[in-house]
Amino acid sequence: MGIVHIPVLLEAVADNLVSDESNLFVDTTIGGAGHSYYLLERHRNLKLVGIDVDEYALTMAEERLSVFKDRVRLIRGNFSGVKEILNSMGVSSIGSILFDLGLSTYQILGKRGFSFHDEVFLDMRMDNRETLTAYDVVNSYSYDELIRILETYGEENRPSKIARAIIEERKKKPISTAKELSTIIQKTKKRRGRLNPATKTFQAVRIEVNSELKNIKTGIAGAIDMLVPKGRIGVISFHSLEDRLIKEAFKGSPMLKVLTKKPIRPDRLEIKNNPGSRSAKLRIAEKI
Repeated sequence: MGIVHIPVLLEAVADNLVSDESNLFVDTTIGGAGHSYYLLERHRNLKLVGIDVDEYALTMAEERLSVFKDRVRLIRGNFSGVKEILNSMGVSSIGSILFDLGLSTYQILGKRGFSFHDEVFLDMRMDNRETLTAYDVVNSYSYDELIRILETYGEENRPSKIARAIIEERKKKPISTAKELSTIIQKTKKRRGRLNPATKTFQAVRIEVNSELKNIKTGIAGAIDMLVPKGRIGVISFHSLEDRLIKEAFKGSPMLKVLTKKPIRPDRLEIKNNPGSRSAKLRIAEKI
């Protein structure tokens, strides 16, 4: 299969989200199917509905989960419409559901502009059926629009400086690759730390391209509606904007009891074995 995606917080998801009594698990971002494979193997009577907006990831999941045969149903779609997707499949209620909001290894290594080092077209679309790309954002957004997304979605400290640098560079020629964009940000910030200096800008552009925060909010609301009493929802986030949104959605729902006062985080061993898990946070709630 080539690329292997390592699921984060695997044991925490398995121990807290699904029980032996669970009969249906929904993975709204199935990606490499790491969580789903483990759960299907652990619970012999469990059935799965796997959703992903990324066509390539869904193909990989189908191949990996083929051993479970009729216990698995996969469908391409955005988790923002999880309620409508499940209803269209004849599913009226669910016992457990997972949103893993991280980029999959397929996306990072897939030469689609998600990686700082990509030298191909600056895309960043999770769903290639959509029209807006990172190239469009970087090369056509106004100074004020760039500041808005850098500040709101990237929480950049000096968004105006970065926006100005992007506009000055694109006057010379279009910014066509992720590597070009990353280089501009690195030159503008003139400092390095544990994270790549372009991390926050890439996050901002990616969120804008994929309407990520809006989709998360809509998807969680739909999932809560679909849960049976005592059913559980788990969400794995990777940055503060996501985590804050999830915390507020859980706390603000009269239909939920929050089971994680503080999010579950990976231990040192997991971080050592999978550095990409470093910023992961898992929050779980139960339907009242």
